[in-house]
Amino acid sequence: MRHNKKFNHLSRTADHRHAMLANMTISLIMHKRITTTLPKAKALRKYAEPLINHCKDDSTHSRRVVFSYLQNKEALKELFGPVAEKVGDRPGGYTRIIKLGHRLGDAAPICFIELVDFDDNMAKTATAAKKTRRGRKSSAKAAEATEAAAPAEEPKAE
Repeated sequence: MRHNKKFNHLSRTADHRHAMLANMTISLIMHKRITTTLPKAKALRKYAEPLINHCKDDSTHSRRVVFSYLQNKEALKELFGPVAEKVGDRPGGYTRIIKLGHRLGDAAPICFIELVDFDDNMAKTATAAKKTRRGRKSSAKAAEATEAAAPAEEPKAE
């Protein structure tokens, strides 16, 4: 019986699953966005977000805890460096999953998983100037007003 065992096993043994999630977390930290299947992305979110939460407290203990999961010094430097600066004030929710559709070969659902603060298109600081949408009538009225102003000048007869 599997009472109260809620995480997705992803059809892998425990060692294979932990190795895969650690490698995916390293790729996510280094590249800020990876493409994967939806079940793997959901499992990766549960694996990676507590590790990202550890980087808020830059102590020897938290570095050793994260290194015990990742086993990669470059990812550790990146996590406790630029990533920690961006997520320092965020209370959680460090990753975003964007669904992309289905893969052609086996129709598996494909998605992006990315670090929230590193996407320039969706970041709060990169908000574009708000443009008002005008209906067709208002632009037609503006066109009529310019046409009405133009015939007021009479062309010169030579």
